[in-house]
Amino acid sequence: MPNRQAIDRRGYFEKGFGLAVARNWALCFLILMTASFSLAGPGFFDIVNFQNIVHLATGSFLLAAAETFVIITGGIDVSIGYVYGLSSVVAAKVMQLLLAAGLPIAPLILAGCLAGLLVSIIPGLVNGWLVTRFKVPSFIATMGMWGICNGLTLFFSDGFMPVMGPPDAVTKIGNGFILNIDPGKAVSFFGKPDYVADANIRFLLRLFPNSLILSILVLGVLGFVLKYTKFGRHTYAIGGSMDASRRAGINVDKHLLIVYTLSSFVAGIAGVFDVFQTGIGNYTSSGAMYELFAVAAVVIGGASLMGGKGRIFGTAIGVLLLAVLNTGLQIVGLPPFYRYIGVGVLLTMAVIIDQLFPDLF
Repeated sequence: MPNRQAIDRRGYFEKGFGLAVARNWALCFLILMTASFSLAGPGFFDIVNFQNIVHLATGSFLLAAAETFVIITGGIDVSIGYVYGLSSVVAAKVMQLLLAAGLPIAPLILAGCLAGLLVSIIPGLVNGWLVTRFKVPSFIATMGMWGICNGLTLFFSDGFMPVMGPPDAVTKIGNGFILNIDPGKAVSFFGKPDYVADANIRFLLRLFPNSLILSILVLGVLGFVLKYTKFGRHTYAIGGSMDASRRAGINVDKHLLIVYTLSSFVAGIAGVFDVFQTGIGNYTSSGAMYELFAVAAVVIGGASLMGGKGRIFGTAIGVLLLAVLNTGLQIVGLPPFYRYIGVGVLLTMAVIIDQLFPDLF
């Protein structure tokens, strides 16, 4: 006979406040962690620090959002980290060559962006084709593409050297702020006041980094698609039961092809924006286990690796949780390897919660 206390305890998390806490445990944990680091580390609870966290997590936001769609269908895409790196290197390489050829700044930036985005589509198409046409398990198909993109990235970057040479205007966009305030003197949009020298920019109050706007825009669009469109409903249906989806008339193969292409394309957006943030085509960023942290963020945010559930909002919270953990550990002076322990603990907690309360999300 089942334990009465266990039933009552579980019932508490199936209604009212308990349900809200259980469904948003990652958000509650994020608030608790933020409060803890704010007390333990001087300078953590600061608007500049929070903006830096969001700014540096831009790539993670986009990669995790891309991974969300794939995981909801019951698959996994481990190639997105190297698609990120490939698109970054290709975009920077094109800008470098066109700048050397004397092309005007605006056209060469546009050409570099388009090149990086177009390249990012190809791995997704191939992944989707392998998964749907030849029934290759998604992990194997995307692992193969992981290696291919890795090799191509090395080829275009001449080994491990970052691709230098994009114009300075690129980083001004990527690291810019919507609002720049010189207290008591001036307010400037999308750039510092002309009279403020670069050396004195630290005295400005700068709000709303451009990277935040990009993250909100991409996550907002993907969240809307997932929650309010037929495409989103079909994505959940396929993850719930592929056979039932086929019987319901859903073109499963076509849908999966689009999902894997979308995942790769969003990873390409992240890679191109990395050029805007760093000013280089950064090969090393693609080897930073971004794809694994993206999967961790998606699962921590409430998705199931078995498919059928997940939320873009939850994914965003998962990314923030990992970003706050990383920054907080640095500020309090703990060694960086504790980050991996923390990620492992959070991921294990997420899987346990999913097993105990499979109908929460």
